[in-house]
Amino acid sequence: MPSPGKRQPRKAAPAAAVAGAPAAAIKRGTTAVDLRIYRAVVNAVMSHRLPPGTHLGEADFCELYQVSRTTVRKALQRLAHDHIIELRPNRGAVIASPTPEQARDIFAARRAIEREIVPLVIRHATPASLKQIRAALHAEDQARRTGDRAGWIRLGGEFHLLLAELAGNQVLQRFMAELVSRCSLIIALYETPGAPMCENDEHQDLATLIEQGKVKEATHLIEHHLLEIEARLHLNEQDRKVNLAEALSGF
Repeated sequence: MPSPGKRQPRKAAPAAAVAGAPAAAIKRGTTAVDLRIYRAVVNAVMSHRLPPGTHLGEADFCELYQVSRTTVRKALQRLAHDHIIELRPNRGAVIASPTPEQARDIFAARRAIEREIVPLVIRHATPASLKQIRAALHAEDQARRTGDRAGWIRLGGEFHLLLAELAGNQVLQRFMAELVSRCSLIIALYETPGAPMCENDEHQDLATLIEQGKVKEATHLIEHHLLEIEARLHLNEQDRKVNLAEALSGF
């Protein structure tokens, strides 16, 4: 187990906040409402409630949040900047639809990033950070046990974001916030309906290896874990109509 005396990672936003809004996305001029819209869309994407290709009408957001189009457009611009949506001529905003080639590139990038993150998590591990990891796993397991599939999927993504936070590198954390959201889009598009985003047992095994300070084994496991997720993808787009108000409810 890593020594409690090792360097603490720099203070960062909680993983849940990162999932809803990457740190670099929260900047001067951001209002509470457009940040709320941003977080709602990202969380709905991570929970697979807004699949790729879904049209996001400005008027719908105005009605849902009782705000002006200017506020909605600020949120949509931020979502487009983070590759969550695409702003298409004559169609407006739609949830991004990565191609199979883009999907492979994104997963390759994520594997490369997480191979760097895991050793840093072990290097900077403290009793407090290890407790955070176990608490995240407990929340994920509770969602699974209660049949909350949307929550389970979202928490599975947030587990990876927590590791990025605990790595103590804000640049890697920012990259991971984008990659996790983009991977959620890909999974929503290409994975067989009903399949889980992350196997909880692999997360548990990874946490154990981190606690034991086994860098090589933990790094191998995270790569294997991500390769397995990618291997479950099918290149057949799933089309379904979505009610925006229902998709964003609770966020």
